[in-house]
Amino acid sequence: MRRVTRLRPHPLDLLALGLLGVGILCWATGALPAADAGAIIDRIRPILAFLFSVVILAELTSQAQTFDVLATRLAIISRGRFAVLFLLCVLLAVLVTVGLNLDTTAVLLTPIMLALADRAGVAPLPLAVTTAFLANTASLLLPVGNLTNLLAADRVALPTAEFAARMAAPEAVSVAATMIVLWVFFWRRGRRGGAARFTPPAPFRPADPVLCTFAGVACALFVIAIVAGAPLALASAAAAGVTVVAFFFRRREQLRWSLLPWRLIANVVGMFLIVETLSVHGLDTLVGHLIGTDGGFVGQLRAAGTGLGLANAVNNLPAYIAGEAVIPLGNHTQLLALLIGTNAGPLITPWGSLAMLLWFERCNAAGLAVPKRAVLISGSVLAVLAVGGATLALAATS
Repeated sequence: MRRVTRLRPHPLDLLALGLLGVGILCWATGALPAADAGAIIDRIRPILAFLFSVVILAELTSQAQTFDVLATRLAIISRGRFAVLFLLCVLLAVLVTVGLNLDTTAVLLTPIMLALADRAGVAPLPLAVTTAFLANTASLLLPVGNLTNLLAADRVALPTAEFAARMAAPEAVSVAATMIVLWVFFWRRGRRGGAARFTPPAPFRPADPVLCTFAGVACALFVIAIVAGAPLALASAAAAGVTVVAFFFRRREQLRWSLLPWRLIANVVGMFLIVETLSVHGLDTLVGHLIGTDGGFVGQLRAAGTGLGLANAVNNLPAYIAGEAVIPLGNHTQLLALLIGTNAGPLITPWGSLAMLLWFERCNAAGLAVPKRAVLISGSVLAVLAVGGATLALAATS
């Protein structure tokens, strides 16, 4: 008798559907007034369009093996030297996070780093944690790096170039703190294993060099477009559309419905509706007491610290939304400090950011047992150093 295989939904699918369902229930029952629900949906509509297209772009770029080629090339350039490999892995993680977004780094770069570790014969944990930490701490520079950045850039009315100018120093300090913590806790010789050097892998040859190059160029043009000030949703949609066309002619079988990032969209919509509901019913008052209205350095530290704490308690997205609602409209620097806390801070709990959840899921799927205590301790140290240092840098350059 043939056994019937039951398809079990993934826990992250259930989480996304649960958040969306609760958000819709809040609206349907009147707990969230219809006017408030409509206003928040209108605000995030361009962001949803951007997320939808940029995830498709990133997924197709991964399938074109562009990231694999780049990661392997970095290992070859390092010539078996761990210090050089470390610097190049940091550079790759920063570039992907800044140019695409932190979720792309968690979803796509994690398996690439694990495959690179396997081909080079090195311990996988240092490369994997590099991806997880930098996905968060390197997401300060450009609006595309994090969903919270898109909201903040809209609130303070800063074009991409001006936003990057304000956040360049905090980004540099945050990445530098991450490098120190990564090296001390994971990359130094006593932590990564006893080997002084490793054997570089052989060059990686993509299955379709033309498609690989095409996807890489599309990503590069996308980054150039947003730095030049093109609308984010338009730039990502154009880059994704061109890449889809290339796949249609060269590898049509890869264009599946599973490319559509419904889970991410459901997470975002549900989260916004829930947080808006909580804000209507008193969350604003509590967060307002924690953050205060002082636009000076003390107020910036309070905003950053509150963002760090709330992000790890719930999630960085509702933490930012709750904090933004109580910061006075003119306190732009205090708002950016909140952004530092919600971006660079969610490193302590697995649910601190969607990127951390996705990273744990990818590591589990690859069979890597993540030592949660080591990640908790190192993440706590890094969260304090990165958020504190980046806030000081923001205050010094404002």
